[in-house]
Amino acid sequence: MFLGTYSPRLDDKGRLAFPAKYREELAEGVVIVPGQEHCLFVFPRSEFAGRFATLIGAPVGSRKSREASRMVASAAHDDVPDKQGRVTVPAHLRRYADLDREVTVVGALSRLEIWNAPAWETYRASKEDDYAEFDEGVLDDLF
Repeated sequence: MFLGTYSPRLDDKGRLAFPAKYREELAEGVVIVPGQEHCLFVFPRSEFAGRFATLIGAPVGSRKSREASRMVASAAHDDVPDKQGRVTVPAHLRRYADLDREVTVVGALSRLEIWNAPAWETYRASKEDDYAEFDEGVLDDLF
């Protein structure tokens, strides 16, 4: 499970070091895909196919399935972290998420998310009131 908020930096080669506490879990590889709200989703490679099984098995005859498959697979990047726990975030994904040196890595339970640091702060601040007002159904059985 991925928890917490971290502020690593992208280096000049577009590499990002994941927090040390997650390096063992990510050591066999990661898959980075475009997420919603212009962030990037990071999944352990071992879990990627299972997480996207519905999309992988979706009928090719479905236009929405084809479109979703194309959007995810064409932009996906798989990598194995180096000894310092760094992976390269390719240019097309850095552009999608508007990443520069200052990024925020957010634990989102089943995945990590990589955000442009100011965009994350804006998003987080804009959702605080929404979180306080979640109604029945959203967080059932948690609190």
